[in-house]
Amino acid sequence: MLLAIRIPLVIIWIIFSTMIGIVVSIFRPFDPRNIKVTTRILKYGRFILGMKIELRNAHIMTDNHPCVIISNHQDNLDIFAGALALPERTVSIGKRSIIWIPFFGLYYWLSGNILIDRKNKRSAFETMDVAAKAIKENNISVWIMPEGTRSRGRGLLPFKKGPFITAIKAGVPIVPVAWSNYIEGMNLNKWHSGTILMEVLPAISTEGLSVDDVHDLKEKAYEAMKNGIAKLDLEVANSKHKR
Repeated sequence: MLLAIRIPLVIIWIIFSTMIGIVVSIFRPFDPRNIKVTTRILKYGRFILGMKIELRNAHIMTDNHPCVIISNHQDNLDIFAGALALPERTVSIGKRSIIWIPFFGLYYWLSGNILIDRKNKRSAFETMDVAAKAIKENNISVWIMPEGTRSRGRGLLPFKKGPFITAIKAGVPIVPVAWSNYIEGMNLNKWHSGTILMEVLPAISTEGLSVDDVHDLKEKAYEAMKNGIAKLDLEVANSKHKR
């Protein structure tokens, strides 16, 4: 019963949030400040879904601005965790096909996010160059999900190289944001549907690195994220046993 009520309500909330973002973006198109306007509203959608989201060490993102922020990607519901955590002057990189999503796609493009064509490798690498240039020239951070697709309960998937090439070319640190696995345990028919623990992990420096170091940087970030997720999953599991 709750599920049938929540889904329409949360869709309406997303549309409302993005419409506000579209209006703001029309007056200042492609300005990175636009995204924060929408996320300030969108993040409250977690209450409609009955999701408890706890964010830790958010100061690491602002202390290392500008940077490349990476996070694990589980489901479309990630947008509520991301909305809660997103720092000022931060844009994201997403698939070009996002633009065709009603309301959200127009907002995503107009608000200054970066679109990438993952089917075209040459275009994708050129987008990384654009992102690196934007970081340096516009003093922005870029949020990227390096798995490239939703894991849907399959655990942390292998990382793509793009975010790490971007960070090295921009000369900025990688800041991993790990959030606990919530898909399997979430039940939207319960008043409290599930818990997501988010922890911003220590920044990983790219100082002195070249593109030849991408593989090692990628593996270092992967291990940090994997260990961070495992720690958070254990904490969620232990809290359930205590109830």
